[in-house]
This record gives sequence, structure tokens and C-alpha cells, in this order.
Amino acid sequence: MSERVRRNPRTEAIWTQLYQALAELSSSTGRRELDIVDLGGGSGVFAVPLARIGHRVTVVDPSPNALATLARRAADAGVGVQITGLQGDAAGLVAVAGQASADVVVCHGVLEVVDDPPAAVEGLAACLRPGGVASVVVAQRYAAVLAKALAGHLADARRLLDDPDGRWGASDPLPRRFDEPGLAALLTGGGLEVLDVHGVRFLTDLIAGAVVDDPADAAALADLEAAAVAHPAFRAVAAALHVVARKPAA
Repeated sequence: MSERVRRNPRTEAIWTQLYQALAELSSSTGRRELDIVDLGGGSGVFAVPLARIGHRVTVVDPSPNALATLARRAADAGVGVQITGLQGDAAGLVAVAGQASADVVVCHGVLEVVDDPPAAVEGLAACLRPGGVASVVVAQRYAAVLAKALAGHLADARRLLDDPDGRWGASDPLPRRFDEPGLAALLTGGGLEVLDVHGVRFLTDLIAGAVVDDPADAAALADLEAAAVAHPAFRAVAAALHVVARKPAA
């Protein structure tokens, strides 16, 4: 797994943990090529780099336009044979991808918008083979409270703070937000074991893009983000949480 995506401060910490999880799973299974399901993977931002390091990736996404873009991007990258795009959503994941079909399920930015998060996690777990791992990224509620307050939207910040579900009701146009205990309970309730939790984007969502226009500054910010994920204190203000969870082998 020597290849790495271009350094991006917003995603580098996620890639670091994901690569580590894949390497450990390949070592434990004795297989370098893993079967990966990318739920809501859209146009292949994660799928194409994963295919380029040798894995087989099935992207399940409700948007036919995104899947068409995925096919073009995969072909341009020379990994068209390793990527399969299927139209579907979290509610029908098992029917589309198959029971116990994946060594890894990638679920980034999905649980915020599904109708039934517990059912989505159960479906995710059902797609995993015993011992398989899930990479889950969600928006974090307390960072959203901070962002709303800093922007002067104090009433919105208070409602986000007071709502234990991180949502304001069925008519709310904003995505659902999670806190760490709630996310851990959601995943364990769906049959997964939480292995690692990291806060990501604790600085990148606060720093203006113009500050890191220079590639050297972007690299420095990526290094700072990567170092900060090792400190639990920063997780409370990170814009997103990245959890690596495992389906028990037994």
C-alpha cells in the first residue's frame, strides 16, 4: 500500500487511519486484495484510490449521475475493471451488495442523511464478513454548535446544543449531527465493535482556504491535523468523527 492520495488537510487523517486498517486486515486475512463496499461513494473520491492500490470496490449510491462520473473516473485511472457501481441506498444495501460480501465497508457522510441510522448500521454490518471492518465518518454536533455561534447564529447554535439527536425534526434541512457517545452506541447496537475514534478537520474548517493556498502551507496543516488526532481533547471540537469498527469474528 505504498501509493497515497495527494495531500489534502481535510481528508489526510481519514486516509491515514483507513490505510492502517486495510493493512492490518490484509495481514490478518493473508489477502492483499480486499473486497470493499463504499456506501454513498458517489463519484469515486475514495473508491478510485482504493482500487489503485489493488482492492476491488463496489460503490453503492442512489445517484445515477454520480455513478456515471464514477465510471469515467475509474476508466481514466485505469481501474475500471476493479470498480463496480450499483444504484442503491443504505436501506437496501444488503439486497444490492450482498450478505457478508465485503471485507470493508466505507460509510462516509451517510448516517447524517439516512432516514433510519440504526437500520443503516445493521445493513452495513450484515454486508461485512466476520472480522471485517467499517470506516465511518460523521459530522459532529459540538463542532456545529461552535461554528453556528462563531457565525453569529446563536439561536441555531442553542438548538443544536439542546437536541440530543443532533437534528431539529423531520422538516430540518440540515444533516443530522452526532456526538461520540451517541455514535459509539449506534455502532455497537448494530453489532459492531469500535476499535478507534479520531476527530478530523478540527482546524481545516476554521482556517480560511486562502491561508493554505501554498502547497507547503497545506502540507504543514495536514501534518498538524495528523498530530492532533492523537489527542482526545481535540475530538470535542473536530468537525467530524472518524470511527474504525469491526464485525466480531465469532
